Amino acid sequence: MTTPHPDTLAGQREAFVRGDTSARAQCERALERLRDAGAELGAVLTLSADRALARAAVLDAAPDRAALGPLAGVPVAVKDTICTAGIRTTAGSRMLHRYIPPTDATAVARLEQAGALIVAKTNCDEFAMGSSNEHSAFGPVRNPWDLRRTPGGSSGGSAAAVAARLVPAALGSDTGGSVRQPAGFCGCAGVRPTWGRVSRAGLVAFASSLDQIGPLTLTVRDGATMLQAIAGGDPLDATTIPAPAPDWAAQLTGDIRGCRIGVPRHLFESGVDDDVRAPVLAALDVLSARGVRLVDVTLSQARLAIPVYYLIATAEASSNLARYDGVRYGVRAADAEDLRDMYDRTRSEGFGAEVKRRIILGTFVLSAGYRDAYYVKAQQVRTLIARDIEAALREADVLALPTSPSVAFALGARVADPLTMYLSDVFTVGASLAGVPAMSVPCGFGEAGLPVGLQIVGRRGDEATMLRVADAFERDTQVWRQAPSGARHHGGA
Repeated sequence: MTTPHPDTLAGQREAFVRGDTSARAQCERALERLRDAGAELGAVLTLSADRALARAAVLDAAPDRAALGPLAGVPVAVKDTICTAGIRTTAGSRMLHRYIPPTDATAVARLEQAGALIVAKTNCDEFAMGSSNEHSAFGPVRNPWDLRRTPGGSSGGSAAAVAARLVPAALGSDTGGSVRQPAGFCGCAGVRPTWGRVSRAGLVAFASSLDQIGPLTLTVRDGATMLQAIAGGDPLDATTIPAPAPDWAAQLTGDIRGCRIGVPRHLFESGVDDDVRAPVLAALDVLSARGVRLVDVTLSQARLAIPVYYLIATAEASSNLARYDGVRYGVRAADAEDLRDMYDRTRSEGFGAEVKRRIILGTFVLSAGYRDAYYVKAQQVRTLIARDIEAALREADVLALPTSPSVAFALGARVADPLTMYLSDVFTVGASLAGVPAMSVPCGFGEAGLPVGLQIVGRRGDEATMLRVADAFERDTQVWRQAPSGARHHGGA
């Protein structure tokens, strides 16, 4: 078996297990990079040095390093919508800028049980609402391939940190594409598992029927390892799938002969930039050479996914964020004249413009006289979208399409045009609405050498086939090995 690349999760775990390095050394190296390059990218909100170094000391003292878990000695960053005990968790919002959770999210606890070192909390769009990471109360995140461009959102800090080789792996959350789109823009692998595969306990809620935690890594195999570490039933989240997590990494053999890949070519005909379409079509040729069968499929309801998503997601956001009133949760405005003034000022000062926009939209679609016409109708069409995807997945084992219709766009280019910004997620929201697994894997480069993502969508509960296809493609292309010019490699540190 070949030695894994030193920048990867697998490479850093192997170096620790062999005794070539210590957990403390790997932790200190990651913290240094996160302080330095992380600040330049705007990717980091809080470092957790004391916690990570204390954990590293425990790992270094263990007599059998190989028994410490699949993430032993590996530094991992966590999106700031995912709670960490004793470490500030802001969700990118002024509303929570002083919040320190008393407990870990289940996913975080499971990372540490697997041997990971939690080194940082990453910047994100406020309450995970955004596609460019420009809606954080703490400033934007910059794409490591071009600092003038967005890394994607809302998990842009996690994606930028992985792509820039600051950490080998990170957690994000994906509601309508917030793991996959940043992965596509930054050139790393990003996995959204089946809804319910990973516990949402400890995830700051945006839209509960859509939210899901997922990993961002350099390689597909690393993503499979991360996913296995955090997946599985959880008594703290009644919506989790009770079955134990499979060993997805062990199933990555590279053999996908006979696999049927459904391609909705009709979605490529318009609205997709040429420098995205070309690498995606070339990726299909690579897969075809692996012995798969390409099958043309039609997603007739795809055009409805964006409006349906932005009705359901905003309605759920309006309900979830009602708790931030200055009494129960979040900061409280000072010097209010009365209760009503305190409510008004707290929410006006605590929330940013994009969050306010979505709360207003969601409150409207849930209001008397409009709920049936908008929210209920959107839920009915959501069922049609899910059935449409399920029908396509009866003709094929997975679907393949672009992650985003363009490469990373310039910071500021779409902030004043919310509709154009929302259309960045046109290819990702369908899988979210259907609750099926989907991931982005880098497939080439477009305009100005910026990464392009290939999205692979699987059947509900079948992450294995999705990951096998992505891994086989990655073996033939190795696009992930091309790093941004400013990235500092683990092996050369």
